Amino acid sequence: MGNGGRSGLQQGKGNAEGVAATPTAASASCQYRCIECNQEAKELYRDYNHGVLKITICKSCQKPVDKYIEYDPVIILINAILCKAQAYRHILFNTQINIHGKLCIFCLLCEAYLRWWQLQDSNQNTAPDDLIRYAKEWDFYRMFAIAALEQTAYFIGIFTFLWVEQPMTVKEKPSFILLLKALLLSSYGKLLLIPAVIWEHDYTPLCLKLIKVFVLTSNFQAIRVTLNINRKLCFLAVLSGLLLESIVVYFFQRMEWDVGSECAIYKSQDF
Repeated sequence: MGNGGRSGLQQGKGNAEGVAATPTAASASCQYRCIECNQEAKELYRDYNHGVLKITICKSCQKPVDKYIEYDPVIILINAILCKAQAYRHILFNTQINIHGKLCIFCLLCEAYLRWWQLQDSNQNTAPDDLIRYAKEWDFYRMFAIAALEQTAYFIGIFTFLWVEQPMTVKEKPSFILLLKALLLSSYGKLLLIPAVIWEHDYTPLCLKLIKVFVLTSNFQAIRVTLNINRKLCFLAVLSGLLLESIVVYFFQRMEWDVGSECAIYKSQDF
């Protein structure tokens, strides 16, 4: 059995019978889940002596609770890119990943760099070099702040819609925190913005649109897996987030805080 897939799991301690199991989750927020039917599970596998592992079988669907603990992380990543619900459940419920904040900051930096790069292409400055350098640095900070505010508006739109439609689910603190982490993790597609800018070509605008669609699809799947709700509600939640985000974008443009009507922010390029 591959070791890579178990890197996010705590190893169980042996008991009197010489058998170790994945520790039972202490609360609902870290409860293991079956990746096939989404039912709760107390353990993922049992570790018998001499490294002999036996994957736990789900009592509901009679399938392995989490087959991905045998898989290499690269295979898990590929399945996540394909937006498979099983891969999302494995990552969100059955592993301990704590890179949400760092990933969020890095994605915002990527988005800010894209906007800053597009702004520089649209501006022709004749000021002294020191002044230009200072202005460019300030522009980058401004783009970062705007990207952060727009993403915040997007998340608020999603949570507001879900709070209205699923009040008992979203009001629960564990579900709220888990959904926020899921949305942050599922926005990893924004990391592709930098390669799209570095290797600029005639199809760059199309690539930026496809990246946006991919991020929205990932967010859709993250909401569906986390709250276990139907596709219609997930779609409407993402649409609500986009609506509120568009309002914020329009507000910034009207206040001339954004890059202006001439700048090609990737979100407003024919999306």
